[in-house]
Parts: sequence; C-alpha cells; structure tokens
Amino acid sequence: RRYLLMALTSCLFWNTFSLSAAMDSKPNILLFLADDLGIGDIGCYGNNTIRTPNIDRLAREGVKLTQHVAAAPLCTPSRAAFLTGRYPIRSGMASSNRYRALQWNAGSGGLPANETTFARLLQQQGYTTGLIGKWHQGVNCESFNDHCHHPLNHGFDYFYGMPFTLLSNCQENKPPELDVALQAKLWLSSQIITLAVLTLTAGKLTGLISIQWKIIACFTLAGSLFFISWYSSYGFVQYWNCILMRNHDITEQPMRLEATASLMLKEAVSFIKRNRHGPFLLFVSFLHVHTPLFTTGKFLGKSHHGLYGDNVEEMDWMVGKILDSLDKEGLKNHTFTYFASDHGGHLEAQDGSAQLGGWNGIYKGGKGMGGWEGGIRVPGVFRWPGVLPAGAVIDEPTSLLDIYPTVVHLAGGTLPQDRVIDGRNLVPLLQGRAQKSEHEFLFHYCGSYLHAVRWHQKDSGTIWKAHYVTPVFHPPGAGACYGKGICPCFGEGVTHHDPPLLFDLSRDPSEAKPLSADTEPLFDTVIRKIARAIEEHRRTLTPVPQQLSLYNIMWKPWLQPCCGTFPFCWCDKEGDSTLS
Repeated sequence: RRYLLMALTSCLFWNTFSLSAAMDSKPNILLFLADDLGIGDIGCYGNNTIRTPNIDRLAREGVKLTQHVAAAPLCTPSRAAFLTGRYPIRSGMASSNRYRALQWNAGSGGLPANETTFARLLQQQGYTTGLIGKWHQGVNCESFNDHCHHPLNHGFDYFYGMPFTLLSNCQENKPPELDVALQAKLWLSSQIITLAVLTLTAGKLTGLISIQWKIIACFTLAGSLFFISWYSSYGFVQYWNCILMRNHDITEQPMRLEATASLMLKEAVSFIKRNRHGPFLLFVSFLHVHTPLFTTGKFLGKSHHGLYGDNVEEMDWMVGKILDSLDKEGLKNHTFTYFASDHGGHLEAQDGSAQLGGWNGIYKGGKGMGGWEGGIRVPGVFRWPGVLPAGAVIDEPTSLLDIYPTVVHLAGGTLPQDRVIDGRNLVPLLQGRAQKSEHEFLFHYCGSYLHAVRWHQKDSGTIWKAHYVTPVFHPPGAGACYGKGICPCFGEGVTHHDPPLLFDLSRDPSEAKPLSADTEPLFDTVIRKIARAIEEHRRTLTPVPQQLSLYNIMWKPWLQPCCGTFPFCWCDKEGDSTLS
C-alpha cells in the first residue's frame, strides 16, 4: 500500500507539474473562423448528413460550447468585435443606416487604428502573428496605399487573403450580390435620363419642342457622368473587390476562385512550418461558406446537401489538413485551437429552389437578425490536449468577444486599461475550474440598434432573453426576409415591442413561446432588471466616428487597391495552383 500511495502521489505530482508547465509556457494559438456557417451544419452539433469529421474530432478531443454567440449577426461588425473584444458600437463598426458591412475595398471606413486587436497584444508578447483568409475590416483611409485599416496595421506580421469578402460577383455567370436594389435603381435612372435626352433631341429636330441645344447637351453630359460613375463602380465589382493580397501586395486581381482554396491551405501550412519553433498566432479566416460557394471539383456533388454541403465538407477537409500539419510538426499538444463561425447561416441565400445558405438547427432566424438566436448562436470548439479536458460540453453563455481576453491571458499579456473590454477570459470555465460564465448580461445589436438582451441569472441558472425589436418576416411566418436579401434593423421592416418579448432560453431555446405577466410570475422583475442593465450599459458608450457612414462605405476611385495603373487593374502573380 505504501508503494501504491507513493506511485499515486508521484503520478498526481507529474500530472500537476505537466499541466502547470503547459500553462506557464506560451502555447501556439490557432483560430479557425468560418463565414456564414450555421450551428446546425456540423456533426458535433447534431447534423448527421453533412460530413465534418475534422471539426468533430476537435470537439471529441476538446471542449464544446453550446451557448456560444456572436456579438453581431453580420460579417464586418462581428469580426470587429472578435478582434477587439468589444461590442462593435464602441469602435464605430456598427451602422445606423442600411449598409451594415463594408461594401468596397475602396471605401474609407474600417477598423480604427486606435483599436487594439488581440494580434497586437500577442505581437508584444513575442508571438509571430498571421492572418490567412478573409479580413473585411477595411484597407485605406485617404490614399490607395496608406493601408490604415490593413491587417499589418492591426498587429499581424503576415497577411495572405482577401481584404474584402467573397461575393457572387466574384464568380462569372452568377447574379450580382452587391447592393442589387441600388444597382437596379441606378440602371433605371440611367434609362430615364437616356430616354429624356432622346425625346428632347427628337422633339428639337421635328420642331415639336422648343429647346436650346445647350440644354440638351447639359442633359447628355449629366446623364453620361451619372452612367459612368455608377457603372465604373458596380460594373467592375470583380476587379475592385475580388482580389488577393500578400501583405501589402496584390497577387491576383481579380482572383481565380478555382485556385483560392489551394492557395489558402498552402499558406496556412507554410506559416505553421515557418514558425514551428513558435510561439505563433495563426488566424485562419475561411472564405467558406459564403456565397457563391465556389467548390473545387474534388468535392462537387459529394455531399447530400447540394453545393452548400459540398462547400462545408471542403472547409472541414481544409481544417483537417491544417491540423495534420500541427501533428507533423509535433505541435498538437502545444497549440490552443479554436473553431467558430462569425454568425448564423444565411437563410435568404437561395438560387431558385436550391438553398445556398446554412441551417441554424432549432434556432429561429439567421444571418442579419440581431436578436433571434439563429443569427447569433454559433459553434464554439476548443482543444488543447493535456490542458483542456477531452469531450467536455459547457452549457453556459459565452461570446466571440471572449476570445480576445482568453488568448491574451494565454500569451501572458495584459488587457488595455484605457477602454471597456466586453469579453471575459474563458480559461477557468474551459478547464472546469469555474462552473459559471462570467457574463451576466449580453447585448444583442442589429447595426447600432439594440434588439435584444440576454440575462444569465446565476443563482437559478435561468437564461432570460428580452426582445425589444424583431424583424418582420416576409412572407409572414416564414422565419426570414425572403426577397429582401437580409432582414432590416429599423424602419417599417421591424416591430417594436413594449413590453418586450420575453423568453426563457433554458426551457425554450427555439424562442417559440413568449412569456407574459400572466404566464410568468417573475416577468415584471426580469424586465426591470434587464432595463436597468441597459441603462448601465449605455452609460459606458462614448461617441466615436461612424466607420460605416454613407460617406465611408461608398466607392472612392482614389482609394482603390490596384496592381496596375488605375483603372487598368489586373494581375496574376500566383500562377497555376491546384488542390491536392
């Protein structure tokens, strides 16, 4: 028995020592973020038809979060929050107009230079930092090469990918996706101006209309300038927005989608190999699974869910290849790995009867909806062998905001003290040393409009959620805004609720049964508690420049990244690359 006790003591000591040693050293950090992926699209969250073995393996070997939410239901603001640990309204990355994401590489809006990303803080701790994939946080401010919003100006040592985001405009023979309604109005206006000029000219020539040629010439000039200005922007979206960059240099303009997945994978694997002696931060920001869902031939037709399922399975394969590179370099046990999506699946993305967007499982709503769970509830998977338990499931409210303080803690850094950080360090919760999330309230914005608030009542474990504004579904009861592209945040397309709609997510995660004072004894108490939290939250907000103002999001030729002499922007410096 004495020998057995000594053996157990020794085993406990070495396990504690190895855990402590692992925590004391700086781990490599690998962050995967999918684009538009629904929580119901992967196996470890209940999908049994789309094959995602590599993401599922991460969940088996690590920790799965079931109440992981995005800080915004759309790309640009959600990613700003992810990078800074702050609600996007604090950085000016939340919009009060209908343009809720950056529209152009040649816009002047973007993540402000005075925002401190986790990449910047890790860089200060000796990490080599890299971003592969989508950025969508802006490029320039005042000239085509000032790169004020560029990843390299926000703490990343290396960048390879799209400064913008994938669009259907990036693929030949696909219907345009960027600002379709405005493009239709501009085209109609051009036709009206042209018709007016032709009518006036005909009237002048036949003597039916008494008008000076000078006036007709002015109309013609105005119409020509109008047509040229909008066509030069919207007519060349593929060249202006669909580009690849390596650091500050454009490598493809426009990008060749058939090679993009291969290039991204090669860059990620190469970054790991170059920096295997670490420590490194690698943020793999997938272009998958945003429309146009360009998928290489190896995966086309292989899933049971059409093109969307094919694209998800290709992304999962890429995750597996990158994880294999960690294994090959002997880095698996010394790497903190995370997988999530930037927000919920895009329900309105359709091509006829074919669904091109994701599935949000049992949750109502989807991409663009600030309050409903389907727009913000996302996968959240962590792995760090020997430090985080394998196969653990945590049913506590967490947020993409939390990645910021979590990775800064792991790197041995300190959080900025001159600003509000809304995220919370997840390490104690992930390790099982804490049983409850540090979040009491989470605020769910749609643009700059507060749509809903979640209250984590820690003494009872109840998760209350109050909706103050909800989108008007089209057609009624459809669960999305079909025909509109995405649900609005304000105006006639939303309904204001007073008193707010209240749900108990602990018992009704699908938000199917709103509570009332008649059905819930605590209704008034909960509503008052949440109202006080909103008041306190709003007192922490300070005015900042609006990065998504109409001026900042409009296309400006002088800001256009160009690998030639503007407007002759074309290059292909990558050569042939195929997926293997």
